[in-house]
Amino acid sequence: MEAKSLWVLLATLVFIIQGWPQTEGCLELERIALFQLKSNFFNHPSYLKDWVDVKGSNCCQWERIECNITSNRVIGLYLYSVRQSDTYGYLNISLFLPFEELKNLYLSDNKITGLVNNQDEKVQSMMNLEVLDLSRNLLKNNDVAFLKGLASLKSLNMGGNQLEGSIGITVLNNLTKLKELDLSGNKIESLKSPHDGERPLNVTNLEELNLDSNSFTNSLLAQLSGFSNLKSLDIGYNQLKGSINIKELLDALGNLEELDMSGNEVKEIVPIKNKDNGSLGKLKVATLNRVFTDGTASLIQLLETFSSVNTLYLSDNYFNDTFSTQDKLHVSSKIEELVLDQSSLNNNILQSIGWCDLRKFEVLDLSENALKGTLPSCLANLSSLHYLDISGNQFVGKGASTALANLNLLKFISLSRNLFEVPSIFISFANHSHLKVLSSNQNKLVEEPTIPTWVPKFQLKAFRLSNCTTKELHIELSKFLYYQNNLSIIDLSYNNFEGKVPFWLLENNTRMEAFLMTGNSFMSHLNLPSHPNPNISFVDISDNKIQGPIPTNICSIFPQLNGLNLSGNSLQGNIPPCLGSLTTWNLLLDLSHNQLSGGIPEMLAQSDSLRFLRLSNNHLSGKITPTIFCSTSLRLLYLDGNNFDGNIPSIVISTFLSYSLVDMDLSNHNLSGELPRWIWKVSNLNALSVSNNQLKGLIPMELCYLDSLKILDLSENKFSGLIPSCFDAQSIMHLHLSKNRLSGTLTNAFFNSSSLVTLDLSENQLSGEIPYQIGTLSALSVLLLKANYFIGEIPIEICKLYSLSIIDLSQNKLFGLIPSCLSRLTLDPNDEKSSTKTYVEGSGGIFEPGNYFGSLDVDFEIENQMEEKVDYTTKRASYTYKGNILKYISGIDLSCNRLTGEIPREIGNLSEIRSLNLSHNNLTGHIPSTFSKLKQIESLDLSHNNLIGRIPVQLTKLYALAIFNVSYNNLSGSIPSPKAQFGTFDESSYVANPFLCGSPLHKNCSDLDSPPTAAPKSSNEEEESGLMDKYVFWVTFFVSYVIVLLVIVLILYINPHWRQAWFSFVEHCIKTCQYFIEDNLL
Repeated sequence: MEAKSLWVLLATLVFIIQGWPQTEGCLELERIALFQLKSNFFNHPSYLKDWVDVKGSNCCQWERIECNITSNRVIGLYLYSVRQSDTYGYLNISLFLPFEELKNLYLSDNKITGLVNNQDEKVQSMMNLEVLDLSRNLLKNNDVAFLKGLASLKSLNMGGNQLEGSIGITVLNNLTKLKELDLSGNKIESLKSPHDGERPLNVTNLEELNLDSNSFTNSLLAQLSGFSNLKSLDIGYNQLKGSINIKELLDALGNLEELDMSGNEVKEIVPIKNKDNGSLGKLKVATLNRVFTDGTASLIQLLETFSSVNTLYLSDNYFNDTFSTQDKLHVSSKIEELVLDQSSLNNNILQSIGWCDLRKFEVLDLSENALKGTLPSCLANLSSLHYLDISGNQFVGKGASTALANLNLLKFISLSRNLFEVPSIFISFANHSHLKVLSSNQNKLVEEPTIPTWVPKFQLKAFRLSNCTTKELHIELSKFLYYQNNLSIIDLSYNNFEGKVPFWLLENNTRMEAFLMTGNSFMSHLNLPSHPNPNISFVDISDNKIQGPIPTNICSIFPQLNGLNLSGNSLQGNIPPCLGSLTTWNLLLDLSHNQLSGGIPEMLAQSDSLRFLRLSNNHLSGKITPTIFCSTSLRLLYLDGNNFDGNIPSIVISTFLSYSLVDMDLSNHNLSGELPRWIWKVSNLNALSVSNNQLKGLIPMELCYLDSLKILDLSENKFSGLIPSCFDAQSIMHLHLSKNRLSGTLTNAFFNSSSLVTLDLSENQLSGEIPYQIGTLSALSVLLLKANYFIGEIPIEICKLYSLSIIDLSQNKLFGLIPSCLSRLTLDPNDEKSSTKTYVEGSGGIFEPGNYFGSLDVDFEIENQMEEKVDYTTKRASYTYKGNILKYISGIDLSCNRLTGEIPREIGNLSEIRSLNLSHNNLTGHIPSTFSKLKQIESLDLSHNNLIGRIPVQLTKLYALAIFNVSYNNLSGSIPSPKAQFGTFDESSYVANPFLCGSPLHKNCSDLDSPPTAAPKSSNEEEESGLMDKYVFWVTFFVSYVIVLLVIVLILYINPHWRQAWFSFVEHCIKTCQYFIEDNLL
């Protein structure tokens, strides 16, 4: 008994001794070292907030720290992405020396430009380190030397750095315990340096090696012979080329189980000639995606070469095989997974593969191959199939499919983007008790057949039936859905379903996480379920016909909402304040394009979860609550198209926290006053629009300090004064300052920006010449200077802007010639011209452990909606172009200026131009016949000039021409015959040309007297009329007058009698006039 008591006493003492350090927390030495790490390097303000310099503070409870539960020594530091994004620096590894028991160190994504050791000590104290992650930094080759002493290292990740050339093997050979090595995403060319000589690589314990996305060539394969225990090798996206002898590689790597060679330029894999298929060793998984892209490789040969593997990935390839229905493609019965998506397969492959022998097949992916016809009946023999993806083809099917009906072990099937008739084909799966995911987007939606209702044996987790085509007016939901009670995701978007929103699906499926019903014709009110759905994350009922208010209990019914989209309906009433009480991270809320009234609830404005808020185009009114701009989480804010008034709220700059704000749209209101100063404190701002308000004052110089700003729209306000000369930021792409009261010149503005795509300064009071520096705007695609007071000539530097596709210099005072070099413009479609995507916010990937591929994606992405718009006048009207139309529109408008000279015939080389307006100038000469090459032109206006000659008959070949105007010129001759588009132009296109005749003018060409003399042909051999133009008339008149005067002077000089008579006559006339004035006027 005494011995037992003694043992209890000793155990208690040991427990107290061992537990004593735990009560005191981490070692003070390590706490100080951690705080030095934060102070010296890891300085992101949003992380490591609990790392404080307080003596006695337990650092084991700090974030990103792991401690040994017994010794309380630090064993794990998870310091990934904890350095400010705009700061770079060298990391002093001596700061980690106090952590003698450190095993796991994660330092990825911290802008580390190099490693240094200020204490000049060896890293002996880090000998226990087992996991080191230095990925996504800026490390270079010389930094690898610091790893030499880490003998216990088992996992090393240096992917995504700046390693290049050769990496010496000395360090690698010292890491004898290393099992995982990741060097992907660098520019490494070799694993041997010239100094290594013939010494072989000897990393015998290495099991996983990732060399993806480097610059290795075929010589790498010989260097891998030292990795005898390697099980997984990724050499994808390097510079391997030509033929690869797979047998030699696998003989050297006898234990290799997984091989990835994707993204190289391999022509062929040398086939294995041995009849026994065991020569691939232990290889089980081969990934060869996007390798054979030139059509020279054979799928038949590859399947034979890799006949011993279990899994074969061959996505995004292009094979040269031509199958016929007689060919038999003998796929090994060992293969369990075969992925051939996007591989341009011949349509007969389904008949060619010996499906009847593939009893072990579990995964088959033939998606995106444009295969046609019906599914072969032999497909039913794949009795072990769990996963089948045949989406993105042109398969047809009406009613039940025998091939699919027999695959009763299926868990996942995708029929999307085919020509199946749904939901009739779904009866094929009636007995599939294992089916969990059924996707059938973009098929033919027909009325369900009038057969006895079938009761499915399956309980789906995900059902997708979106964007199907239908000719039916009234389509009902598939009846089998009434028997489902385990759904997590349902997507019935864009099918024109009618009736009430099927909230009964939420009643029946209490585990629902995503409820997607956008783009239908659901009506009535939002009659939410009667019981809460605690699992629902995404609700999208946008673009329907729902009326009434948003229920005030929506937050209690959906307490875990992550995304709510009710836009594009007819909802009325106020915004429920409870939406601000949702605590889910990354809340996305879209209530735009409704009829909501009132203001922004204060509770919503104060939300710490709100990441995206769009309330555009409602009837909201009053003052904008200042709190909405102080959110610490809000990134995208769209309040445009409402009735807010007053000033944009002022915020105390010292309390302003919304550095996360990326997009802000306050356009189309009645806002007044000046831009508040806090806006230029939003350093991450990418897009700002306050257009169509009543804002006034100067454009703040501080806007130039927004280094991330890509879109700035201040148009349609009352801003005045000069344009700030600092508007030369390299980031800005679209700048709209039109319809204001800006004045001054453009001498110092804009011309250092290489990213500027749109420059709109129309309808201001700008003056001076267009500077020659405009030629430095290399990315400029849209130049709008309409309705200002610009003078001078059009600078020829504008011709250097090869991306330019829309030019509007109309309604100015420009003079001189039209630059012929404008013909050098390509006018090609430009994605940047219409793109305003500065940020994409979204959520997805609802995890489902039971699924074959692990997760189900939910498409709930939000893009910024500040569409790029351009006002451009063409076809006698002003249009607003946006989206894809803006991408393709091109035009030149030089109208209403004082331009002179002839129209350059080179303009006819602008074959992609759609609108050309040169009207209301002083242009002379002829209409160039080269205009017949403007095949895309839709509007051509040459009216109100001094053009002469005939209208070229070649213009009748302009089949896209909708508007043609040559009125108020001096054209002559007959109008081209009214064929093609010329048959659509009326009299207004030709009026005020005195010698122009023919239909549609009421003037017969035979009744028109021809001019007495014919004008000589011009140098460009264009046809001319006999009518003398004004310029020629005045020149000949002046010359004749001078000649007559000189003749009179010469005669008077020669003949003295006539000279005396002339002077007597002049004297008589003078006296007669004098007497007349004195007698009658004085």
